[in-house]
Amino acid sequence: MKVLIAGAGSVGRSIAKELLGHGHEVTLIDNVPASMRVASVARADWLLADAASLEALESAGAGDSDVIVAATGDDKVNLVVSLLAKSEFGVPRVVARINNPKNEWMFTDSWGVDVPVSTPRIMTALVEEAVSVGDLVQLFRFHTSGASIHEITLPEDSPVVGSPVGGLSIGPHAVLAAIIREGTPTGADPDLTLEAGDQLLIVLSAEGEQDLSVVQDALAPRPSSTD
Repeated sequence: MKVLIAGAGSVGRSIAKELLGHGHEVTLIDNVPASMRVASVARADWLLADAASLEALESAGAGDSDVIVAATGDDKVNLVVSLLAKSEFGVPRVVARINNPKNEWMFTDSWGVDVPVSTPRIMTALVEEAVSVGDLVQLFRFHTSGASIHEITLPEDSPVVGSPVGGLSIGPHAVLAAIIREGTPTGADPDLTLEAGDQLLIVLSAEGEQDLSVVQDALAPRPSSTD
């Protein structure tokens, strides 16, 4: 997936690192020379330019981007970037950062915004949601305990589709906390039959981080590569 991030400050760089770690292509654009800390996210492409400019967005590859993230510290800029991304380039998914909660009412589809958010981790997860069916995505980490919350959308070929929740085996350090089906959250009832498209919210203890592959393989195993 190709992602263009407008704003190379701490938020933009944080999102870029997350996405690169998940195997996506990332371009960062910013008009402040001091923000061009290329070495901090060396695997990303960088462009020194005004992201609110049509020409700059075109040069940065907006026309080929699957997602554009407006992550600057200026809400006006984020709205302009979102509008240009959607109206001029037809970007499928536009995620915009809200800096001032008082401006939240403006961050709608009228300005080209698909998802208005303000936390880097949540922004990363929402960006990936468009193409991450079958991928285990970390949404949040509790700093004190080290526990984390992950989400996975069950693909049609998941081995657990058609099986009851009570039959899940996702390791000793993972707990299925909730299921979101067609936008409606529900508890993890042991008798509930899992369906393709279900979003599973899973809580992992700090020890469970090493067992991420166990959870992934149980719910949506990756095809093995052959050389």
